[in-house]
Amino acid sequence: MSIRHGLLALLERGPRYGSQLRTEFESRTGSTWPLNVGQVYTTLSRLERDGMVAQDGADDAGHDLYTITDNGRAELRSWFESPVDRSSPPRDELAIKLAMAVGAPGVDIRHVIQSQRHHTLKAMQDYTRLKAQALADVPANRDEVAWLLVVEQLIFQAEAEARWLDHCEARLVRLAEAAATEPAAGAGTATTRGPARFPAGRPRTRR
Repeated sequence: MSIRHGLLALLERGPRYGSQLRTEFESRTGSTWPLNVGQVYTTLSRLERDGMVAQDGADDAGHDLYTITDNGRAELRSWFESPVDRSSPPRDELAIKLAMAVGAPGVDIRHVIQSQRHHTLKAMQDYTRLKAQALADVPANRDEVAWLLVVEQLIFQAEAEARWLDHCEARLVRLAEAAATEPAAGAGTATTRGPARFPAGRPRTRR
C-alpha cells in the first residue's frame, strides 16, 4: 500500500495537517489500513524532501498545513495512470505457512487448511454484512463510495482465498491417493523418486 500516494491524493483536495490526513485516509478506506500520526508525519517529511509537498502556513488552531506541489501532482498522475506492479508480490503468510507445513513432522496440513478456511469464510461473512450496511442507504459522498469499493475488494479477496484453500486440499488428497497406489521400491518396479509427497519438480500453486 502506498501511503505517500494516498496522502498526495488527499492533499490535491486542498491543504491539510497531519492528523487531518490520517482521519481522512482512514475514513476513505474504512479504517482497513489504520495509520498513526507518526507514519503520516514521517511520510510528509519525505514528500517535502522530495519536493512533492510544501508547508503552507498554519490554520487558526496552529496546525502546520501541507500542500501538494506541481511535482507532487505529476507523481500522483503517474501513480493513477500506471498499473500496480505484481511482478514482485508481497510475502503472504498463509502461502508460506502451507508451504512449510507440507511434510513438517507432526503437522496435520488438512487441519491447518480447514482451520484457515473457517476463519476466511467468517471474515467473508463479516465483510458481506458491512457491504449490506453500506448499501442500506445510497452512498452519500465520495468517502462512502470509496469504502464500498474497499470492502468489496476484501470480499473478493476472501472468496479467492477460500477457493485456493479448496484447491490445496484437493491436491493433497490426489497426491495421497497417488502415493498409496505407487509400487514400493524394490518390489519389482524400479523408481528414482523419494518419498511420495510431491511430483518431481517444485510444486506450483494454481489460481
